[in-house]
Amino acid sequence: MAAFTSHVSANIGHIIFNKPPVNAFDSHEWAAIAAEIQALGLRDDVHVIVMSAEGRGFCAGVDIKELGAHPEMIVPVNKGNYDTFEAIHKNPKPVIVALHGFVLGGGIGIAGAADIIVASECATFGVPEVDRGAMGGGAHLQRMFPVQKVRHMYFTGDFIDAHEAWRLGAIEKVVPLDALLTEAMAIAKKIAAKSNIMVQLAKEALNGIEDGDLEAKYRREQGMTLEAYSYKDSQEARNAFNEKREVKFTSGE
Repeated sequence: MAAFTSHVSANIGHIIFNKPPVNAFDSHEWAAIAAEIQALGLRDDVHVIVMSAEGRGFCAGVDIKELGAHPEMIVPVNKGNYDTFEAIHKNPKPVIVALHGFVLGGGIGIAGAADIIVASECATFGVPEVDRGAMGGGAHLQRMFPVQKVRHMYFTGDFIDAHEAWRLGAIEKVVPLDALLTEAMAIAKKIAAKSNIMVQLAKEALNGIEDGDLEAKYRREQGMTLEAYSYKDSQEARNAFNEKREVKFTSGE
């Protein structure tokens, strides 16, 4: 079964994640997601892209089981993540994400790279990277939330809910779950009805005036992930998660 589906209707490209139970993707699936986002952005009949998900949550990030068994796969996983987030951020078409349930790790990268975020009341946001022996997501989280909030979330692993994310300015609207896709599509239809070239120019202009280089920042984080993987604590974090047991760290090794 494919990890996602994709279709185009009324100038709206729609990608739907559907990999039970938690929409956590392996290296091949991340590569496929990136390729599909890029392909939709190049289609003349697509003016705007919507990303949503089935199941318990939007996206739990990477497949920790794959990395627990094969830590060397961090390189293609990193590439898949990088390519996906870049495909959203630098896509010539606006990308709207409709978030529900848990938004973790790679889900944060997708949300942080997007142009517009709509969330259900049940959405929660978190970066459990430190607890999984990795780095990443900070650059995209900082595109959504203030610096100190990002650091608190990163160091503690604490989650924030959709209403707090809206209060901090990341989310356009918080709606009941059954209205989530309807709201995202209503925004998409409004954008799709406008001049395609004018909207593309607007996105290029807005990307050009952003502070810093989002992709370069994330690339630096990925380098720190590779460094993290050289420590025993990193492997222990993944083993404990996969084995559903308490973590037993050594002394900073």
